[in-house]
Amino acid sequence: MFRLFVDDELNLVFLEDSLASTLFGLIESDREYLGKWLFWVRNTNSVADVQAFIERSIEGFSKGRELVCAIEYRSNIVGIISYNRINPELKKVEIGYWLSENMQGQGIMSRCCQCLIDHAFSQMGMEKVEIHVATGNGSSRKLCERLGMTLEGVVSNAEKLHQGIVDHAIYGLQKSANREKP
Repeated sequence: MFRLFVDDELNLVFLEDSLASTLFGLIESDREYLGKWLFWVRNTNSVADVQAFIERSIEGFSKGRELVCAIEYRSNIVGIISYNRINPELKKVEIGYWLSENMQGQGIMSRCCQCLIDHAFSQMGMEKVEIHVATGNGSSRKLCERLGMTLEGVVSNAEKLHQGIVDHAIYGLQKSANREKP
């Protein structure tokens, strides 16, 4: 199993079929929490649905379009982080993520996002990283700000979620801005 070391507590693990049951268990236990901001939760109703997602993710990786990893915290899978879109032509990646509710507030997602940002700039030759979040998702918006990202704009009617149609705040970080961080 491929692992990308983040720090002494965290690794990013390339998705494989053996993780399907664990991931489904996380989704099932946090269904209401995750479903508030992630449209796909309502359509993920079995281990087979997660297996199909893993297969699509592996195919997307093989075509250079995406990279999806499980987040391993102290040897336990606690969420997902990904390059949802890899665009070599524009030298840009878009990061997406979710984390179990009981793991919030420990800096896990900040460290994982920073790892992927650093990897995109130093290993992939990217010039920009983006994160798209629902405007009402205060936790994700604060995360983007902690990462030094800039709010570049808001796209109206960007996604249909359980609570209705939401707008997306688009946050971006240029490679040159990332180098200036202490």
